[in-house]
Amino acid sequence: MVRRKVTNTLALALLGLLIERPMHPYEMAATLRERHKDGSFKINSGSLYDTVEALARHGWIEPVETVRAGNRPERTVYAHTELGRAEFVSWLDELVRTPVAEFPKFIAAVSYLGALGPVRAVDALEERARHLVDRIAGADTALEETVGAGAPRLFMIEVEYVRHAWQAELEWTRQIIAEIRDGSLAWPEPGTF
Repeated sequence: MVRRKVTNTLALALLGLLIERPMHPYEMAATLRERHKDGSFKINSGSLYDTVEALARHGWIEPVETVRAGNRPERTVYAHTELGRAEFVSWLDELVRTPVAEFPKFIAAVSYLGALGPVRAVDALEERARHLVDRIAGADTALEETVGAGAPRLFMIEVEYVRHAWQAELEWTRQIIAEIRDGSLAWPEPGTF
């Protein structure tokens, strides 16, 4: 794996946007939100501007002009450099090809599910299932508003992926609830966990 100077996945999103056309940071943030990418990338003004500065500092993007609209402050428009485009494509290729160890909090919690006891575990899992149903519905809405309205499916493929992952998690969660209820998931005796 290549050791990159910038590793924040928001940088990946910004580099991806700049393939389309040069943009200023405010436009980048608005475009990501408009495309429902705020579910895939943590977007806030501070981190976005810090990421833009890091990309420029490392020569991956560069200012190409400064614009002003009405009474608004001047905004610097950025574009890819050759280095930035090469880094983006290399980084993207690496991320798609190579699974990495990620440590989701849910997996850590599930590894100690027995400590909750059967009743509390079922209650917690049922609540999680309700949240997953809501998230799946939100993803369906985002897909309908974009792909359903004519945007290329490829532009929202990560939402499709996450939706499928949530669906699989929901099915697993419901299965575990059923196994706890019917007693087929063995539970440790109190005090032995």
